[in-house]
Amino acid sequence: MPLAPYDEETFIAFTDISGFKEMMRSGDKAAQAMNSFYNAGYAALEQENNVNGLFVSDCAILFSLSGSTEVRLDSLLSVLKNINRTLLPNGIMLTSSIAWGHFSYHDRIEFPGIGKQPIFGNGYLAAFLDNEIGSPRIQPGQCRIVKKGLGSIINVPQFNLLEETAKHFQYFWNVDSPEEIGNFKARYHDSYNLKYAGMLSVLRMSG
Repeated sequence: MPLAPYDEETFIAFTDISGFKEMMRSGDKAAQAMNSFYNAGYAALEQENNVNGLFVSDCAILFSLSGSTEVRLDSLLSVLKNINRTLLPNGIMLTSSIAWGHFSYHDRIEFPGIGKQPIFGNGYLAAFLDNEIGSPRIQPGQCRIVKKGLGSIINVPQFNLLEETAKHFQYFWNVDSPEEIGNFKARYHDSYNLKYAGMLSVLRMSG
């Protein structure tokens, strides 16, 4: 079903599949990942009617439709949590950036072979740029909210799985309580140390 036109301020998320370029080396693997991604997105959006989404290739643009700022953010975080948790058993990780701002989506007149769905707005641009070139670089599995432009429009303590950093609020969708965040962060950090230790081991063996 085509999306209804939308033009107002809201929360927008840009999310994509981590390592998709590497998956493209195997056409089957990339196709399977996209199929899983689309299915997970459809199921999550079907459960949450306050969020709409556009899925193209290995990425998606998700945006909240209505309600208070807290309701809009909660709806979007719920969808992202469901998509991420559904994809994990398939070995698929996402990166997700969320921003607050203006978002505009409209259908245009179409001709055979040409489709036009313009997407505009500083909110979309902020989410996209954070995911692509934000600092610090977003890591596989991470979901974060851009603080710039957010101001004090939401009651952050209400969202107990958010942790503030210099430029973002990180959302820990993979845990069920704030008490689990510290342990998860330690294990995630250890996984990176193990990755680099493995690289070092290979380099030493080849010397």
